[in-house]
Amino acid sequence: MKKLLSLFLLCSLGSFLYAGEYPDISVKELQKAIKDGKVTVIDVNGAKSFKRGHIPTAIDFSSQGKNLGKLLPKDKNQLVVAYCGGPGCGAYRRGADAAAKLGFKNVKHLSAGISGWKKSGAPIEN
Repeated sequence: MKKLLSLFLLCSLGSFLYAGEYPDISVKELQKAIKDGKVTVIDVNGAKSFKRGHIPTAIDFSSQGKNLGKLLPKDKNQLVVAYCGGPGCGAYRRGADAAAKLGFKNVKHLSAGISGWKKSGAPIEN
């Protein structure tokens, strides 16, 4: 029983530490970065959701994930932001992890997701 409890605690700690791996960015901060042309945005919601509306300039990870290296900037310090449905969604990690594996050092997470983006009144593209 002690071994099971120890294993559970170790796994829980790992999940806790991993969850904070990518810092959050606010809708306002992301809007400014997009306006300034200083960000690459990755949408991890899937092709159908992407077609219904996405953050302007976003890359559809479901259809472009294999080509991500070609779509991201050459500067590995440039801001890359991944997002999914909203605060409870963890799918953004697929895009964030892919960017990090390609060597990007400034990867963030829009925890508000597309639902928070729309709720804020920010524009979307179809």
